[in-house]
Amino acid sequence: MRITKAIKQQMIDLLEQNYKNTTTALSYSTPFELLVAVILSAQCTDVRVNIITARMFPQYNTPEKILELGQSGLEAAIRDCGLYRSKAKNILATCEILCRKYGGQVPDSFDELIKLPGVGRKTANVLLSQLFGVPAIAVDTHVFRVANRLKLATGDTPLTVEQGLMRAIPREKWSDAHHWLIWHGRKVCKAANPLCDHCPLHELCPSSQIDSN
Repeated sequence: MRITKAIKQQMIDLLEQNYKNTTTALSYSTPFELLVAVILSAQCTDVRVNIITARMFPQYNTPEKILELGQSGLEAAIRDCGLYRSKAKNILATCEILCRKYGGQVPDSFDELIKLPGVGRKTANVLLSQLFGVPAIAVDTHVFRVANRLKLATGDTPLTVEQGLMRAIPREKWSDAHHWLIWHGRKVCKAANPLCDHCPLHELCPSSQIDSN
């Protein structure tokens, strides 16, 4: 099946119809809380991150307060999160920079965000779109998988998939489409056993396991 521009638009329309108004599953009440939550979410489920932050944020939800914990204290607070030692180190280093350079606030520039320890391209794009309304597509494992399966955008790296999605999706829908793709990956287009028989896009999908004949 050749995936034309018209077919890609149909896919985008169906994703919007099925996942309109979805947003991040991470719980947060301030920009800094979202920054910490997204750093913690690397190789960790959002459900687990929310358990950790619900326990931590009532007391430790500012850069200054987290710095008071120190490495061992922060490790103890996030121990049930994968890669907790390196995440604690990155969060503390980021808190120090936020306090020293930004008055404890999260910067709203991509170039400044990616200089923070533990913040890569995906995290920066999440923060820009979620906090500051900047059109961006953050490519996590769900977005990467779904985009490649649909051939909405193909590539071997998150960056190439991000660039492909930016070409396929109208700019004003980038931030919303990021959520549509994530929720489709979580609910239907799962990694091991995709639920093709429940997928609203199966007739358009070149990877569908349903025989359309």
